[in-house]
Order: sequence, then structure tokens, then C-alpha cells
Amino acid sequence: MSNRNFTVVFLLDQTPEEAFAAINNVRGWWSGEIEGSTDKLGEEFTYRYKDVHYSKQRIAELIPGKRVVWLVLDSYLNFTKDQTEWNGTEVVFEVSEKADKTEVRFTHRGLVPEVECFNSCSNAWGFYVNGSLRSLITTGKGEPNRTQKKETAAA
Repeated sequence: MSNRNFTVVFLLDQTPEEAFAAINNVRGWWSGEIEGSTDKLGEEFTYRYKDVHYSKQRIAELIPGKRVVWLVLDSYLNFTKDQTEWNGTEVVFEVSEKADKTEVRFTHRGLVPEVECFNSCSNAWGFYVNGSLRSLITTGKGEPNRTQKKETAAA
């Protein structure tokens, strides 16, 4: 079943430490309001996007330069019948060296094809992880807000 979780993998020229730092700079690549510390083991932070999505994560594992695991403690998705279907799932970032590149592997454990939000959530994760996070690592600038890009650029 583990291979059915939503996963994104990409390779970069940047170091594992640079990738790891960007992953933990959650506000730099994930849109919405984020409250709390996103880079310390045991800390909890919340993510909120309008009245569409809310989630509360605990940083359950943090191995510098290698791995971060967020345990979703509480969630609300206004577009699914089971609005708490993220509860108990884990968001995992693994960073490793592959030849002369750095591999970033993102897995949302529990986000499988059987859950209602699989398509919309995996599309969103694909954008944020493979687009915004990747951009933050490679250029130093993420693109967390698709629709607000012009406003953000002016700010």
C-alpha cells in the first residue's frame, strides 16, 4: 500500500542542506496563513487557506539535511464529505544525495486514490512541491500564490 501514497520526486543541483532549509521555510513555498514554528522538532503549526482548507501539523521527525515528517493532528477540507480525511496522515520530505545531485522525495502518507481529495490534493501538492518548493530551492524564490503572483511581486 505504501507505493500508492501520493509522491513527488525531483533532482536538483543544490546541496541537501539548501533543499532542507527551503523545505522548512514553509511560508516561502506554501500559500495561506501559517502560524507557528515550521522548523523545530515537536513544534506544531497550522495552515489555513480561506474557509477551504485548515490543517494542524506536528513536526514528528526532523533529521537535519535528510528528513522531515509532519503528522497531521487536525484538518478540515470544505470540499470533501469526510472533511477530516487528512487526520492522522503524514507529510514526509526526504532529502538524499544521488550521484552529484540532490534528490527531494515528498510523500503524503495516507493520501491514496481511495480518498475523496486525492485528485485535487495531489494536484495542489504537485504545484506546491514540484513547482513552488522546487523554485524556492533553485532560485531562492518560491511561488506560493498562483493567483496573487502580481501582487506578491509588487510587495
